[in-house]
Amino acid sequence: MANGRVVIGMLGLDQHELGAIAVARILRDAGMEVVYAGRFNTPESIVQIALDEDADVIGISCHSWEYVEYMPELMKLVAEKDADVSVVLGGSVITPADASRMKERGVAAVFGPGAESADIVGTLTDLAGARQARVSMG
Repeated sequence: MANGRVVIGMLGLDQHELGAIAVARILRDAGMEVVYAGRFNTPESIVQIALDEDADVIGISCHSWEYVEYMPELMKLVAEKDADVSVVLGGSVITPADASRMKERGVAAVFGPGAESADIVGTLTDLAGARQARVSMG
């Protein structure tokens, strides 16, 4: 895994996948492996895909408000399964207040409207590299 492996998907009935596809391509072009989980996922399915794929990062794309309901469950499952994976959230509807709440729940990074590609790539590369260092040491 050159620059890391990322699982990208949407939760619930959020079917606005253009942003997720765009970010997947940006990450792929930056040398990351991207596993695209697509639409209509549950927290359980996303965490299982991340475990099955030995992902470094889970990226949740959100363009509806469902993430507010699903993210606490996803973060709980990551902890319960002792998954060494960072969770990142991105989308057009994320408010600053929601971003703060998500970070309080353990989300590693939140990208709202207008996020720069370089910031997304840099953050995910750093998160993936940190996990890969932990795995190689342990």
